[in-house]
Amino acid sequence: MTQVENYQLVEQLAQQLIRFNTKMATAESCTGGLVAKLLTDRAGSSAWFDRGLVTYTNEAKSELLGVTGDVFERHGAVSEACVRAMAEGLLRRAPVDWTLSVSGIAGPGGGSPDKPVGTVWFGWAGRGRPTTALRRVFQGDREAIREAAATQALSGLLNRLRG
Repeated sequence: MTQVENYQLVEQLAQQLIRFNTKMATAESCTGGLVAKLLTDRAGSSAWFDRGLVTYTNEAKSELLGVTGDVFERHGAVSEACVRAMAEGLLRRAPVDWTLSVSGIAGPGGGSPDKPVGTVWFGWAGRGRPTTALRRVFQGDREAIREAAATQALSGLLNRLRG
């Protein structure tokens, strides 16, 4: 997406969060804070964005979000189980109504046959709502994968707010 399209996406997300008097938080791994950066590029984002955590290592995911060692052993950090645990763990710890999580392989290395470079998992959790997750495989270099993942994370939350 272009910078203008990302701005429009954040604006729509902000309007929905403000409309319902809700706040959100992010737990990011492979995007390295890009989602939080896009959100805070909008002036006044503190009215609806509470915090963003970059939990790049398994240790950080465990300490800050409560992801258990069992999740890493059985499924790995790039998995549905992990992003669900990340989103739900942040929802338990932050005074917010919505959370999103991202974990993936941005490359250029680190991929495998079952999890190639570009594989990214997303999780979305909302108070009183079921947690949802999505897997996508993006093409391109590290920057392109991270940018596509950040856009998907935001659009996924916007879809949930509208739905």
